[in-house]
Amino acid sequence: MEAIAQAGGALLLTEVPNRDELLMVFTGIERARFRRPVVPGDQLRIEVVVLAWRMNAARLEGKAYVGDKVAAEAVVTCRLVPRAMGAANQEPREET
Repeated sequence: MEAIAQAGGALLLTEVPNRDELLMVFTGIERARFRRPVVPGDQLRIEVVVLAWRMNAARLEGKAYVGDKVAAEAVVTCRLVPRAMGAANQEPREET
């Protein structure tokens, strides 16, 4: 599911002119199905289709294939937020 969300984010960010100022955050997952195991050495092909795209939010359907068989599928939602907002929500890290 993580790979589907990342592939969708990469696809969408190519269409955002001010992407340097924004973060794509994962906000939800629906209809997730794991169809078959994926093991080390398998090559995944990820296909993502944009179902809805607004100024600051998107809904995507993704499928991960191993060969010609679906290994996983889901509908994911994501949102664009200002980078400053994302940084403000993080707590400072302590150095060790």
